[in-house]
Amino acid sequence: MNYAWNWAVLFQSPYLEWLGQGIAMTLAVSTAAWIIALGLGTLIGIIHSSTSGPVRFVTGSYINLFRNVPLLLQMFLWFFVVPELLPKAAGTWLKRDLPYPEVVTAIVALGLFTASRVAVQVAAGIAAVPRGQSMAARASGLSTAQAYRFVLLPQAFRIVVPPLTSEFLTIFKNSSIALTIGVYELTAQTQQIQSFTYQGFEAFTAATVVYMTIALTVTTLMTIIERRIAIPGPTARG
Repeated sequence: MNYAWNWAVLFQSPYLEWLGQGIAMTLAVSTAAWIIALGLGTLIGIIHSSTSGPVRFVTGSYINLFRNVPLLLQMFLWFFVVPELLPKAAGTWLKRDLPYPEVVTAIVALGLFTASRVAVQVAAGIAAVPRGQSMAARASGLSTAQAYRFVLLPQAFRIVVPPLTSEFLTIFKNSSIALTIGVYELTAQTQQIQSFTYQGFEAFTAATVVYMTIALTVTTLMTIIERRIAIPGPTARG
């Protein structure tokens, strides 16, 4: 093997800057998508666990649709197909006038995809809260909204911290799919470094180390938080 090792290239300009930009974009896309996923997923999980009939059918359809369609296909649909289905002015705005349309599309696609998974975890967490807690909240004069806000959701989120941590790490890793629609996140920047320097081993090793470092850091922090807020007894399994 006549491969010429050159780790120093990673610290040269502009390759070091490209790595930094890729890390920043990955974190930005992942965080923004997670905010959407957590907010929307919590809302859908609450509705799905507290209603029946047509409304539950709608939330169940959303969950099944977004969970069972591959993320890559969803990203392509949002980026290439949806603008063509909208009125011409709206489609043109999405494709040309919207700042960073590929980044916005990646955030929306990741957020909606992961929201379906978060909804399942939240619904499971609510179901794991003893039924007596809900009855006690009602007996105390709390409305349904107040019962969820002050009694059920705080306990449910404590139960589902481990699976929600897993979902965040999944959204973090899935952000690499955004390169397929032109987002220069970490994997895309790594490919660019490889194409300019022909030092693919070094570039992808660096990216691997970054992904592992961030994932292990998040896992460690969430493990500490989980131990501090854990409710003895029930747990939710993702």
